[in-house]
Amino acid sequence: MSDLVLATRNAGKIADLQGLIDSEPALDGLRVVGVGDFPELEDVPETGLTFIENATLKAKYATEKLNLPAVADDSGISVDVLGGCPGVFSARWAGRHGDDQANIDLLLAQTADVPIDKLIARFECSVVLAMPDGALHSATGVVDGRLTREQRGTNGFGYDPIFELPDGRTFAEYTATEKHAASHRGQAFRALVPTLVRLFT
Repeated sequence: MSDLVLATRNAGKIADLQGLIDSEPALDGLRVVGVGDFPELEDVPETGLTFIENATLKAKYATEKLNLPAVADDSGISVDVLGGCPGVFSARWAGRHGDDQANIDLLLAQTADVPIDKLIARFECSVVLAMPDGALHSATGVVDGRLTREQRGTNGFGYDPIFELPDGRTFAEYTATEKHAASHRGQAFRALVPTLVRLFT
């Protein structure tokens, strides 16, 4: 049994990555563990200016502390008329980390005068795998859509209720299974699997 550290305390993310690994026969015996299993690990400040920089900071910290391969991700929403913002500041756009409704309210206020057809947006996720030998591997996932001013749906979190996909539904109207199949994070993790196969088999 080999351990792969996922630099998160989110049990859902851990389960998602383990599920992808379990679906790949070549990775049989690879177990995903979260940073919560290692009390000596601290939370890493996300000081990077890009998603991949933040993911790299977290993955490198974990692998250097534990001498184990580590994966980390960073993601957010980017709006064209705001020059790509909130971007890496998505989770704390309104000033307090993780205040989803305040973040939504501020983003909608900032784009209140923009025609609805110009509210082009995308969710982006970067995933980085750091190896104990210093090697870094990365993958990216992107979902294109647009903002809607009407919050819809009760699933998901963050900006999901105002992110409308081409099929007319928001991410908050997707089931968990549908979102996992379509999401930027799911794309990025799936894109990393061939690298895991190459390195761990």
